[in-house]
Amino acid sequence: MNTNPLVQQPAVSAATAQRLQDAMARLRGRLRSESGQNATGLTVTQLGVLASVVGEGPVTAARLAAAQHVSAQAIAQSLAVLKAAGLVHTEPDPQDGRKKLISADGSAAELVDRLLAGRATFLARAIGHVVAPEEREVVEQTIELLERLADADLSGGGI
Repeated sequence: MNTNPLVQQPAVSAATAQRLQDAMARLRGRLRSESGQNATGLTVTQLGVLASVVGEGPVTAARLAAAQHVSAQAIAQSLAVLKAAGLVHTEPDPQDGRKKLISADGSAAELVDRLLAGRATFLARAIGHVVAPEEREVVEQTIELLERLADADLSGGGI
């Protein structure tokens, strides 16, 4: 007898999965617009790399590639743009001179903070405007579900 509750439930339709994907894409686009991210001239990937550098402190390109789930070449391309914009700089790794450590400029931290604050402000205002007080618990539950989806490990019998 299978006691896994996820196996016993009916399959989610492709239409439901597509609606979720579409809604998340629209929300991401709205967050980019409302936070001023589009005006930076940087791509979503470049800003993601920048946020990782700001958050992790001096870090290697290999670690960034692993954190962003992209190739070393993709990280190198993003870092070249960020370097040219003066948002990051490199220095030799004191423990291994063959490696370079990437650090963020102070202006990079300010940019990331401003964008994150803009996103949070928009979401807080939108929730306050669109979500009725009696629905706020549903928002909390939805956040928990989205976090679980983001953390899902399907390697044992995935797709």
